[in-house]
Amino acid sequence: MKQAELAASGADLVAIGLFEEGSLPEAVAAAPGADSARPGFKKLALLRPVGTPPVVVVGLGKRGGIDAETLRVAAAVAAKEAARLEATSLAWELPESEEAEVAAAALVTGTILAAYRFDRFKSAQDEAPRLDSLTLLAPSELAEAAEVAALLAAAQNRARDLQFTPANVATPAFLAARAEEIAAGSEAIEVEVFDRAALEEKGMGGLLAVGQGGPQDPRLIVLRYSGGGSAAPIAFVGKGVTFDTGGISLKPGAGMQEMKMDMSGGAAVLEATAAIAELGLPVDLIALVPTTENMPSGTAVKPGDVITQYGGTTVEVNNTDAEGRLILADALAYAVELGAERIVDIATLTGAVEVALGKTYAALIANDDALAAEALRAGKETGELLWRMPLHPEYLELMKGSVADLSNLGKKRLAGTLTAAAFLEQFVGETAWAHLDIAGTAWDTGRAYVGNEASGFGVRLLVDLAQRLAP
Repeated sequence: MKQAELAASGADLVAIGLFEEGSLPEAVAAAPGADSARPGFKKLALLRPVGTPPVVVVGLGKRGGIDAETLRVAAAVAAKEAARLEATSLAWELPESEEAEVAAAALVTGTILAAYRFDRFKSAQDEAPRLDSLTLLAPSELAEAAEVAALLAAAQNRARDLQFTPANVATPAFLAARAEEIAAGSEAIEVEVFDRAALEEKGMGGLLAVGQGGPQDPRLIVLRYSGGGSAAPIAFVGKGVTFDTGGISLKPGAGMQEMKMDMSGGAAVLEATAAIAELGLPVDLIALVPTTENMPSGTAVKPGDVITQYGGTTVEVNNTDAEGRLILADALAYAVELGAERIVDIATLTGAVEVALGKTYAALIANDDALAAEALRAGKETGELLWRMPLHPEYLELMKGSVADLSNLGKKRLAGTLTAAAFLEQFVGETAWAHLDIAGTAWDTGRAYVGNEASGFGVRLLVDLAQRLAP
């Protein structure tokens, strides 16, 4: 972050935004290519001033329509142009804004997320230059906002790394090792990992049942961050199914390779916890990630089997592909036992949420209006949008079991996202709780700054929510 004239930025490429009511800076107004600059949102023009770096002009639309999301998208447009030009450094002139800190953070976030690549497993590494330096041409007092945005975007990109990593590498043990790495990097974090024997001793029947079909032992990862908060701890719970075949209720083969991302909620919780510790937020947090594979075999849980969840509730497993709610139920009940005052779970839980909300919003279902309101505000602030959906006793009626307390599958194909939430609610008691179903937003959103694969959805949202819930 520094103040500088466009010509003295020292970057390979300079980016400026153009409003419909504005004009190009005098220094580049007569440059070759200036005639092609258009203010329409996301319109792109490349100017080549003599003796200075090229300038990319990104249309911002009407000045009154500018917000953080507009600038995140504009930053992504510029970052992609930087990649096309093989620029390794980019300087952004901060557009005029009534909220300069928000604008600075948005440009940083959009640039870092859009510049992300995952090529760990390519034998011939892409030798194309990468964008590795961003300068904001803005007042120095905005530096802190930019640095925090960079930290959070990096955390989101780490979650994307976990999403992209194939399931033969990103096993439950791999996620546990990442949690231990996070704890080793902060004196404020303690880690505990429950292996199969410990899960059996505790009676976590949901996690054990889902994990019994494959060779990888399930785990329950527990991170405790002590930030000095004066209130009871909050808990984040993230679904960590490292590969989901559907089990005996086998999924169709087409597209099954994407089921390596069924641990996206767990990835978001892990990396949000790491970011919260880096920021030193004054909150006490318990982060739980139940993690397992869901595989079909002679030892796999079968449709019709009855299991006992942590705490004693019995469940008929009438569809083994409705496994996420079984492992989350154990973790939610344990979070309550650990004394969490407010619980937020995040999971790629139901295909139904994508039918209902597409890839624009994740579903929010909550038993507490105040917690739901804070989650909605966090989603709006970060651009990781939530839409609140209802809880109703009739949804729970659809989840009642015939020979057990509950079924993991509704009696009818109705309101799948909401019946799943009604099931989860049974494991939080009176504790304030919010459930985020991110099955539509974790992957292939098409959002300009995260593209068509892993999005890392939820990392920035959870950090923002933790800030809001801090005493």
